[in-house]
Amino acid sequence: MEALTLLAWMFDGLLGLGLLWLAWRALTCPDLFRAIVLFIAFGLLMALAWVRLDAPDVALAEAAIGAGLTGALLMAALAKLHPTETNDNLSVQAEISRPKGRLLQWLPVVALLLVSAGLGYVVLSLPPYVTGLSAEVAANLKTSGVDNPVTAVLLNFRGYDTLLEMVVLLLALLGVWSLGGTELHRDTAPGIVLDTLARVLVPLLILVAAYLLWVGGHAPGGAFQAGAVLGAAGVLLLLAGWRPRVGLMAWPLRLMLVAGPGAFVIIAALLYMIEGQLLEFPTAQAGILILVLETAATVSIGLTLAALFLGGRPRNDKGLT
Repeated sequence: MEALTLLAWMFDGLLGLGLLWLAWRALTCPDLFRAIVLFIAFGLLMALAWVRLDAPDVALAEAAIGAGLTGALLMAALAKLHPTETNDNLSVQAEISRPKGRLLQWLPVVALLLVSAGLGYVVLSLPPYVTGLSAEVAANLKTSGVDNPVTAVLLNFRGYDTLLEMVVLLLALLGVWSLGGTELHRDTAPGIVLDTLARVLVPLLILVAAYLLWVGGHAPGGAFQAGAVLGAAGVLLLLAGWRPRVGLMAWPLRLMLVAGPGAFVIIAALLYMIEGQLLEFPTAQAGILILVLETAATVSIGLTLAALFLGGRPRNDKGLT
């Protein structure tokens, strides 16, 4: 037992050092492509760290969004950089090679050490055992409509935060669309490997998203994890050259994008008229209402992430959106 404990401490120590090293390298790397790859590796290790902290829900979200989709979005943004911006990046690399540039390169390391020291001080100053709000969550779990405490917290005890998170994601997409449109056609056909991979993985990813959505009521999963997997399926389809029809890019797409926040607002208004509270679910209908909210949120999150990867407001060859 002592040997296993020692091995666990060694593994956690190496994991923490690996996270610090990857964070430093991602911040100081002058090459944008390598920095993105380091960021993706950091996200994967961070997901493993959340698993070690017994937080599988956060680990799923970190692996799907923090490492997977965010890395894909950064790669897409890198591909859209203009040649002038690439030349600016080369000049930055030349500047870093100078003594003054090397000194500036160590500034993120100093900031990282200060933040790590602050976090370490906070953790070490905590009492050995803190109950927090776990007792209150456990006491009210039966009336929440779900058996998973994480889902209960997200949809019951902090439903306003969940609604605002979805609104922020939608605002991010609107900000990208405000920069201009993107053509729906693709000039080059995908290779046979990518085409086959998309045909095999996309149906599997849709099934995984449906499973995560359904299982979120009593096990790790839920709308954000399912939406991230659904968004990954959309990204894979876009990489394989699939483009939706122009007719679907008008009001049907916009309706599905606002389905998540819209369902929250509609149900909150109905509950306010019936119960006198915005998001206080009746015990008898709590389960079905949460399932409706999570289903709408999954569709909105998945489409929003895929639309962000597309990189602009969809339009046809005539410029119509």
